[in-house]
Amino acid sequence: MTMVIYPGTFDPITNGHIDIIERSAVIFPKVFVAVANSPSKKPLFSLDERVDLARQSIAHLANVEVFGFSDLLANVIKARNVAAIIRGVRTTTDFEYELQLASLNRLLTNGVESLFFPPTEKWAFVSSTIVREIYLHGGDVTELVPTTVLNALQARCEK
Repeated sequence: MTMVIYPGTFDPITNGHIDIIERSAVIFPKVFVAVANSPSKKPLFSLDERVDLARQSIAHLANVEVFGFSDLLANVIKARNVAAIIRGVRTTTDFEYELQLASLNRLLTNGVESLFFPPTEKWAFVSSTIVREIYLHGGDVTELVPTTVLNALQARCEK
């Protein structure tokens, strides 16, 4: 069975992420969504919260498994016997950065390739950072995130 991995911080998971996961799940029999710990990014949500939000958001996809990780991505890829890394690329800047990561991951994993998914036009501008900024400044992100994420944002920002 061909297994792929879609790694990210997902702070929070957005409808753009979900679109890439759904598109991947149509192509591949098994998709791992790997939620990175990334403490240096100072996430709004804890790793466990981000894993839970991702699981709730893609519960309708039977061939997708979500887990958190703190290890080097290359080690996770080797441990899970993953055939390819899924990455979303919105802009040429994203592509240049992702191309560097793809080369590094190919080296560290003995040849595992990265597959780049351009965004569906509707989600081309959406990122977790943009969602957080809009929400924290009083904007409406209802169309950009699943309901579970919207509820979590509301609960987090009430504190």
